[in-house]
Amino acid sequence: VLLAPALSFAEEFEVQMLNQGTDGVMVFEPSVLQIQVGDSVTFTPSNPGHNSASMAGMIPAGAEAWDSGMSQSITVTFTEEGTYVYQCTPHLMMAMVGVVTVGDPNANLGAVKGSAVDAKSSFMMAQDRLDTYLNGL
Repeated sequence: VLLAPALSFAEEFEVQMLNQGTDGVMVFEPSVLQIQVGDSVTFTPSNPGHNSASMAGMIPAGAEAWDSGMSQSITVTFTEEGTYVYQCTPHLMMAMVGVVTVGDPNANLGAVKGSAVDAKSSFMMAQDRLDTYLNGL
């Protein structure tokens, strides 16, 4: 008996870049998003003056980095399993960061948490925001 392989359909998600949201000022919403390999996320600047950019050392090995450019939408298809941390570059000091987990978040979570120590040192406010996101995984 020959069985046809299961068809998987990639899903599409949206993350808003906001001046004010559930987690306070200068946030991505949702701030933590859990998806599967092959899914796509569109980062939308709902308020102008933001971007979405992956953070060096805080994405899985082999994953492609991204940077939307200021006030630009970008759609990213996630092809590597693990935890991805991204930022709004001009608002990083305000801890404008977000997390996307793809499949098993633990694939690179230790490395991400190690890099987070350095990233947090530049936050002028909401210093615990990234820890809260990562510790909730």
